[in-house]
Amino acid sequence: MKFSRRHILAGAVAGSAAAIAGRAAAQSFPFKPNQRYPDPAVEILDPSFAKYRLYSSTVEQLASGMRWAEGPVYFPDGGYLLLSDIPNNRIMKYSEADGSFTVFRSPSNYANGNTRDRQGRLVTCEHSLTRRVTRTEKNGAITVLADSFEGKRLNAPNDIVVKSDDTIWFTDPIFGIGGNWEGFKAKPEQANTNVFRIGTDGKLTAVITDLVNPNGLAFSPDEKKLYVVEWKGTPNRSIWSYDVNADGTVGNRVKLIDAADQGALDGFRVDRDGNLWCGWGSNGALQSEPTEVNGHKVYQLKGKSEDLDGVMVFNPQGKPIGFIRLPERCPNLTSGPEGQPALYGGLALVVFALRRGGRGGVGERRSVASDASHFALWLWIPGSALRAAPE
Repeated sequence: MKFSRRHILAGAVAGSAAAIAGRAAAQSFPFKPNQRYPDPAVEILDPSFAKYRLYSSTVEQLASGMRWAEGPVYFPDGGYLLLSDIPNNRIMKYSEADGSFTVFRSPSNYANGNTRDRQGRLVTCEHSLTRRVTRTEKNGAITVLADSFEGKRLNAPNDIVVKSDDTIWFTDPIFGIGGNWEGFKAKPEQANTNVFRIGTDGKLTAVITDLVNPNGLAFSPDEKKLYVVEWKGTPNRSIWSYDVNADGTVGNRVKLIDAADQGALDGFRVDRDGNLWCGWGSNGALQSEPTEVNGHKVYQLKGKSEDLDGVMVFNPQGKPIGFIRLPERCPNLTSGPEGQPALYGGLALVVFALRRGGRGGVGERRSVASDASHFALWLWIPGSALRAAPE
């Protein structure tokens, strides 16, 4: 693989600037948790969701100072959370032991999605510049798992999950090369935006080739279903459910969720009961006609951000059963520590957390989930991290 001197130098400078500038290269807003229990931010849309709400818990802000946070992944052995701050070209680390929030890797090659394999190693989608999937070994060495398909560079690896048979599945839209905000603008070499599977033998296979910019993905608890977000779904963003065949291919598909309220489906996780916890927010779609605002004709959003920002929870049949309101859009989320019910979500500017009841999540790795009655979810908004924790 060849990179121009400009790209290499620019990537290094961007990473160094982000590390040096710290909060100056990011955004931070004040956050005040709710003082009353139960937290009114946790809304029960269906009685079946009531068991997942912890009465005496509230949404907490854990960290701030990012531009667009994605790819949260929790490491139970170390008691820490990693997440990608994409525009600042770095991976951040939140420690549960001392509450510190520090730079884990900079530059990160504009890392986006992260996950853990069954050996507890970090697996990362580097979605610009290098445009590859890597694994961080226990000694810190970086192993490249995939960077091209049929002789052409990948688009911009986005989200990723490891199946129980050790195969690695990831989406490859064009977001990381569509402009210069989350990396470097470049022309796609792939004819399609695919969902790929890396076999245990290292072979890369395109398992889904007909989705327009696939984004988040996760398996059902029994791994018989693969759920994939179609970011450019028509007319709305949607989640498709595919049957997973024994040979690693996928079969019949149905549209499980249609974001008809203009919700911005992105990353999501599936808990042990099969519920889908989905990052939510405005998709930016505009009304067809402008309205008068302070003497100007303004095209307003179809869906207001203040009504949509948060986490929408669907049951396995695609019915919305719960909603967690957040002060910013939530692109992604992940389950947290065993026995400690917290949702860790990567919001635009903060890391938020929310304790919840119910059994552990399977979207990350089964080792994260425990037989305890709760699990943690980390919520991401573009610049912050939040957590909801048990008392």
